[in-house]
Amino acid sequence: MEQMNLMAAWIGIQLGIISGIVMSLMFHREAWLGGYSIWARRLVRLAHVSYFGIAFINMSYALTVQQFHLGEHGPWPGLLLIIGAITMPVACYLAAWRKSLRHLFGLPVFSLLSGMLAFALEVVMP
Repeated sequence: MEQMNLMAAWIGIQLGIISGIVMSLMFHREAWLGGYSIWARRLVRLAHVSYFGIAFINMSYALTVQQFHLGEHGPWPGLLLIIGAITMPVACYLAAWRKSLRHLFGLPVFSLLSGMLAFALEVVMP
């Protein structure tokens, strides 16, 4: 499973770079997405940052499992972290499009928190 987390991390980094390139083509326009402090623009920036942030979480997870030979644990922590990596930017973009979709943030937050707690419990109580 940790190989999938490592791959998800590198894909997240690539998507973060691509989304940054796309935003850099338009960020100089003050009115882009309604202006710098407008909800939609903040959420698009959050999606961009979430690609990198969650990629580093997935990378840290994969390297920790490999370094400390923790391969005996179940697949849930890694799978939940990958789900969080996918759903967080999706939730950001959807909430930027329709503010009422902000309630979707529960899925990536629950997924990431559950993945980290499951990993911590498996390390502490094998």
